[in-house]
Amino acid sequence: MRGSGLTLTGLLLCLFAALPSLAGAFGLEDVATKAKALAQKEYRAPQPAPEFLRALDYQAYQSIRFKPEASLWRRGRSLFQIMMIPQGSFYRHQVKLNVIDREGVHPLAFEKSDFDYPNSELAKRIPADLGYAGFKLTFPLSGEGEQNQFLVFGGASYFRGVGTGQHFGLSARGVAVDTGLPSGEEFPSFTEFWLERPAGGSDTMVVYGLLNGPSLTGAYRFVIEPGESLQMKVQSKLFFRDDIDQLGLAPLTSMFYYGENTVRPRGEWRPQVHDSDGLLVHNRESGEWLWRPLLNPSQLQLSFHQVKQLDGFGLIQRDQKFHHFEDSEARYDLRPSAWVQPVGEWGPGSVVLVEIPSNAESNDNIVAFWKPDQPVKAGQELPFEYSLAFGEPGITSHPAGRAINTFLGDGDRIGGGDEAGAYRFIVDFKGGALGGLKPESPVVSKVTGGDGVEVIEHFVEYIEARDAWRLSILARPATNRPLALRGFLSLDDQPLTETWTYSQAPSTGLRANSE
Repeated sequence: MRGSGLTLTGLLLCLFAALPSLAGAFGLEDVATKAKALAQKEYRAPQPAPEFLRALDYQAYQSIRFKPEASLWRRGRSLFQIMMIPQGSFYRHQVKLNVIDREGVHPLAFEKSDFDYPNSELAKRIPADLGYAGFKLTFPLSGEGEQNQFLVFGGASYFRGVGTGQHFGLSARGVAVDTGLPSGEEFPSFTEFWLERPAGGSDTMVVYGLLNGPSLTGAYRFVIEPGESLQMKVQSKLFFRDDIDQLGLAPLTSMFYYGENTVRPRGEWRPQVHDSDGLLVHNRESGEWLWRPLLNPSQLQLSFHQVKQLDGFGLIQRDQKFHHFEDSEARYDLRPSAWVQPVGEWGPGSVVLVEIPSNAESNDNIVAFWKPDQPVKAGQELPFEYSLAFGEPGITSHPAGRAINTFLGDGDRIGGGDEAGAYRFIVDFKGGALGGLKPESPVVSKVTGGDGVEVIEHFVEYIEARDAWRLSILARPATNRPLALRGFLSLDDQPLTETWTYSQAPSTGLRANSE
């Protein structure tokens, strides 16, 4: 090389520069091109799984096990590994999987032998080209030599994640379409994924997804960073085949069966059963933090929280102590919260909360999403971007005093009051600026009622046993009208807490003997 003017180091740099980078090989625009072309064609549902697999009950399906030793990227320096999800039960169609690495982009072939089956009769009926239904990501969250599941993509457009030490609970979705409307909900599905192999030792991974449904298609890019909390950056482009009445962006889906603010169902011994206990919304324009405890209503209920500039929203599990649930198997005390923050301006719209009646903890009956004010029309394209975190309630960086308990009961009995038709609400606030106050501080309560609601009384007191400030409200709704309330605590006309809000239909089921 003497006299060439090129050192050995320089030659190596030139050679590496000539290699195609993973980022240059494939990107969001490649998926968007596919999604846009797909949106211009008539919708065709994915090829369903064989009927005998779709007919499997939950227990039988769970007996089909992926072998951990068959995980993708098990050999090599990648901290991430991939476990495949079999088709069957509610995983009802194939999802194409592709790998992006230094060799380019190539499909991931189905390997029947990568699964253990409960019996030979089922095993022999599995087609050799069946395909997968989704995948699970693992990472050494608990230490070197361990591979912990932390993110699962499977079923329609659902994906669910956890932080270190947590149990899976609520889910996110790619998009929600007409959720809660009488016309019925549409469930678009991720039909293809591209998994970008991370560099050795990297703690970040990229996944691309193609979404397809009767009314729209979509291209997604997920930048994934596991840890104490799971951090995700989501970029998306949606392409609409049809007008959509209620588009839901960055949707979250959870379960609320019963809690401290409801009557315990007959025969239940556990104090509470829920994956999330409240909706939290942060209004960037006003700075207000709004907390809405969840309900299991007697009839379908939709709540619209209008925001001109959204800073964030999420479904939160504030109950974090075992004795709140006493369930050693489900461990609802270890379920994650999820927090969505827009990137860029989403414009005016509403955080929509859908609460669906449920008689079992196996039903996901809570949905929250962002609905833009701008109507969605066929032929339109919509890009949007946001960050999404799964983890402890602190992922919200909420600085104000928080409502840690909500209790309610009749307002015409001992301890509640003597007002027929009224309800007593007890809300405990703690944290933020409340932590530095003396018990005799002149904290006051601010409470307002919705249309037709009579706020009979409200007051606040410091409760030493809880080290919390308790807001007590006695309120009466108009006959056969909903009861809506808002309240917060202040000092010297400055808010100390988030705004607690509540909304319940006329039929509440508050009395234990009511149906």
